[in-house]
Amino acid sequence: MRSYVVGGAVRDELLGRPVTDRDHVVVGATPEQMVAQGFRPVGKDFPVFLHPQTHEEYALARTERKTAPGYHGFVFHTAPEVTLEEDLVRRDLTINAMARADDGSIVDPHNGQADLQARIFRHVSAAFAEDPVRILRLARFAARFPDFAVHDSTNALMRSMVEAGEVDALVAERVWQELARGLMEERPSRMFDVLRDCGALGRILPELDVLWGVPQPPAPHPEVDTGVHVMLVIDYAAAQGCPLEVRFAALMHDLGKGLTPPSQWPSHHGHEGEGVKLLAEVCKRLKVPNECRDLALMTAREHGNVSRAVELRANTIVTLFERCDAFRKPERFAQMLLAAECDARGRGHADHPLRHRDYPQRSHLLQALGAARAVNAGEVAARFAEDRAKIPEAVHAARVSAVKAALRDLRD
Repeated sequence: MRSYVVGGAVRDELLGRPVTDRDHVVVGATPEQMVAQGFRPVGKDFPVFLHPQTHEEYALARTERKTAPGYHGFVFHTAPEVTLEEDLVRRDLTINAMARADDGSIVDPHNGQADLQARIFRHVSAAFAEDPVRILRLARFAARFPDFAVHDSTNALMRSMVEAGEVDALVAERVWQELARGLMEERPSRMFDVLRDCGALGRILPELDVLWGVPQPPAPHPEVDTGVHVMLVIDYAAAQGCPLEVRFAALMHDLGKGLTPPSQWPSHHGHEGEGVKLLAEVCKRLKVPNECRDLALMTAREHGNVSRAVELRANTIVTLFERCDAFRKPERFAQMLLAAECDARGRGHADHPLRHRDYPQRSHLLQALGAARAVNAGEVAARFAEDRAKIPEAVHAARVSAVKAALRDLRD
């Protein structure tokens, strides 16, 4: 019975990156022997155990056989005679198919160390094509390791998987899980580069895929291409350390531009409302969590209004607050403003002036919201106890007056 550290822990150690989780493979053991040594079984589809002290995962070496389409269609086989090399060959990429023995030596039957040095994502074997989740995982790794490139043979294999319909068998929950993890990596745009290159984005998120090639006015958008703009926006959001809700809103904010008739290009009048309809369908299809869905819908609907915030009258601003439920959920409204700022700064190249110009809209609206929230709605309502139908209008008017005073002070 021998155990090895495998997969991402070995890869990250060799890259000099911090290792947070270690997975282990055990060769030459039975489930009964693992339990006898105090390991706690937790595996559902195959034998996985938690170490009695470290609680790290130890899986028995296994082989697998494809039995049906999609990523659920596998039969796993574990036995004491299954070798480490047989276990490693079923893994996705060469850089994830290495193991470290107790003496520190590296077992590397597929030249993963060479691909680490060359910064290449390369599949281990043709078995890669049996699991469409591996396309999503590779794309996510590209967002984490943005200086790595996909090997031509691996990209060709992924394209053949897409053409064979394997990606269509992915369940919504798994697609969302991988997209969400990729959005939280160093450079999320690389994930979408990889998915576009192999054709998977058109199957998973066709509403986003169509944005490439759709032009925008060059003055506010020197990058012109809408798809390029969206990638700049999500990378800016990542560079600012924004939470997932903001990054997803940044990704989805311009979907409506994909519906603009070419005869109207590069103008996209009314794209906000069209985008809301599309986005609602995307969130339903992918089963996006409510927090991400609600912020993304608000951002798609309001980012144009936020861009004009300094020009808006106090009454329009208070109506914006009411429409966004900002009095009950000011933190979510602040997140929407952050996503809108990412939209404003995700333009041109890294040194373009648009990236670094002042963005007063966010502080302008936050100050106005603070003034409006300071109004004691209860006191206003008490003055209309005899005619309660007038209360909403009176509270609205009081908030408008407060916002007018706050903006006047801001201008002064």
